[in-house]
Parts: sequence; structure tokens; C-alpha cells
Amino acid sequence: MIRVLVADDHQIVCEGLKTLLESQPGIQVIATAANGREVVRKAVDLSPDVIIMDVAMPELNGMEATRQILADNPRIRVIALSMHSDRRYVHGMLAAGAQGYLLKDCAFEELAQAVATVTANRVYLSPAIAGVVVDHLRQGAGAPAPNPALSPRESEVLQLLAEGNSPRQIAQKLHLSVKTVETHRRQVMEKLDLHSVAELTKYAIRQGLTSIER
Repeated sequence: MIRVLVADDHQIVCEGLKTLLESQPGIQVIATAANGREVVRKAVDLSPDVIIMDVAMPELNGMEATRQILADNPRIRVIALSMHSDRRYVHGMLAAGAQGYLLKDCAFEELAQAVATVTANRVYLSPAIAGVVVDHLRQGAGAPAPNPALSPRESEVLQLLAEGNSPRQIAQKLHLSVKTVETHRRQVMEKLDLHSVAELTKYAIRQGLTSIER
């Protein structure tokens, strides 16, 4: 039995995927998650075989969530499911360790095939985005992390700032002191040479770190 965790911030998507996946023999959906921080926590608690991961989620985006999950348990297979075919999302998820990438307008049969493929320890790329990867490889470039200048914690703080959270709210979410959050914010601004929250928000959107624009 393939144990699957579905992560998407739209409940109707989660419930629809759960129903469809469980109609397939040999697949059990053990849980759903509505944001990146929740899926990281449930991955630790439940150790699923496969995670269907929305790329653009609140609290913690799919790229950062994937990095954290696989750092803790590299046995888990992650399939990115996104409406975005832009190279920054595709390469960001693959660089984070995802073994599959599908677009949300794909047929359900393709998702079922992707689950079977990554469970067999192979990579599955939707035909609609395979060309993005091929073009990138032809240029002789690897798949860089979306934010090489920032630490994982700084990326988390950046996303939460871009989503309108105050330093105090971020401190509560990340179990940090307000002073530590403000230090991270200052370091992010210095590293990126940005000077306001508005500029940070624009940067986070361009890098695919926040789900504000979809």
C-alpha cells in the first residue's frame, strides 16, 4: 500500500485528490495539509511514502517545505503539483529534491502514473514542462536553489513578511524572539539590497516564494 500525504491550501483540491487517489488500488491517502508548515509537521509524524505538494502555499512554500522534509527523511518521494510551468518553480522544486512535477490541469491518470513512477524511485516530469528542463540542460546550467543568498530560516522569514505578518506574528509562528526575527529581516534586506517590505514582497513573488500571486 502506497501511503500518500496531499498538501494544498485549497480544501476542495485536497478532498478531490484524496477521493481520486483512493479510487486506485494500492493507494491510501493518510492525511491532508493546508500549508507548508503543516505538511512538514505531518511528514515527520506520519512518514508517508509520497507527498503530493502544492508549490505555492502559505506559511512555507513547497520548495522550502520539500527541503525540510527530505533533510529529515530522504526516503519520502515528493511530487510537485502546480499551476505554474515557469522555470523558476520547476527548477526550484527539482533543486529541493522533488522527484516529480505535474501541472494542475493534467489528467488524473497522469497523477496516478506519477505516484507509481516515483515510488519505483524514478523521476516523473509532466510532458507539458519537460521541455523547460531540457532547455535548461542544453544551456549547460544546473538547477539552482531559488534563493542561494538566503539561509532556510531567512527564506521563511521573507515569505512570512511578504504575506503581511508582523515581526511579532512571525516570532510566534517560528517560535523565535521578536529580536531574532528583526535580525533576520535586516540580514535579508542587506543580502538582497532591498530597503522596504514592499520591495521584499515583490522579490518574494518574483522568486516564487509566496502564494500571494497565483
